[in-house]
Amino acid sequence: MVELDQVKINFDHTGLWVLNIALAIIMFGVALGITLDDFKQLLKAPKLLMVGVVTQFVLLPFLTYILIIMIEPHPSIALGMFMVAACPGGNISNFMTHLAKGNTALSVSLTAFATLLAVIMTPFNFQFYGGLYQPTGQLLHLVELHFFDLFKLVVLILGIPLVLGMYYRRKNESGARRLSKFLKPFSIVVFGFIVVLAFARNMDVFNLYIHRVFVLTVTHNFIAFVLGFMVAHLFNLSLQNRKTITLETGIQNSGLGLLLIFTFFDGLGGMAIITAFWGIWHIISGLVIASLWARKT
Repeated sequence: MVELDQVKINFDHTGLWVLNIALAIIMFGVALGITLDDFKQLLKAPKLLMVGVVTQFVLLPFLTYILIIMIEPHPSIALGMFMVAACPGGNISNFMTHLAKGNTALSVSLTAFATLLAVIMTPFNFQFYGGLYQPTGQLLHLVELHFFDLFKLVVLILGIPLVLGMYYRRKNESGARRLSKFLKPFSIVVFGFIVVLAFARNMDVFNLYIHRVFVLTVTHNFIAFVLGFMVAHLFNLSLQNRKTITLETGIQNSGLGLLLIFTFFDGLGGMAIITAFWGIWHIISGLVIASLWARKT
């Protein structure tokens, strides 16, 4: 049972730098469609903001911790699950929400707001729950991961591109719209290529261990979607906003998770495999849910 916690996913420095740049460009592209008014409107709807924030940064990490206690996976797999749950919503949720005929404006605003909160909450949740569960706490102790190291990288990859994108949008709105139409698909294609490349270079490792994370990833992702929907339903949100909260909760920024894993954990096997597979699976599950919901308004 120890071997998976010792496996490393090979990913060279060039690939890591490209992943850094791709994630920054994706965030910059998202920010090109955001204004300060979007934040103001979100603050005027405190119930929507509270539901979106609590489901992503409080309930999902907590339920992940409960799930891990119940099933007791390999420590590196558990740490990967904590990483995914600690990340903010992925920007692809904006596209999924649009496809599902949800509240796209709310989705974009929540993605931006969650990105700002992630600068603090992602390092905090990951270290808190990772340290709380003894087997993963031992792994964290081995790599001597510090909160400020995580904080700096999240600021660099998410915080700075967000601020720069919003600033450019404010100075040149028409230019920002044109650039956004190009950057979003381009950066997502680049990111997808990097994930595929990581799989291709380590196919023997993935083939050997994928059966250990398949059901776990599908279950974890399903719990995230159900959590978003149930909390939104509990607060009596409209169907359009339920769709939005559900997709924002079930689609996580797995790209950020992979970057943190390759940067601080040297591609630790279980962490990298489950996070990479989540990045593929949540696109499939999100498309299925969005396509079914597109028929219901």
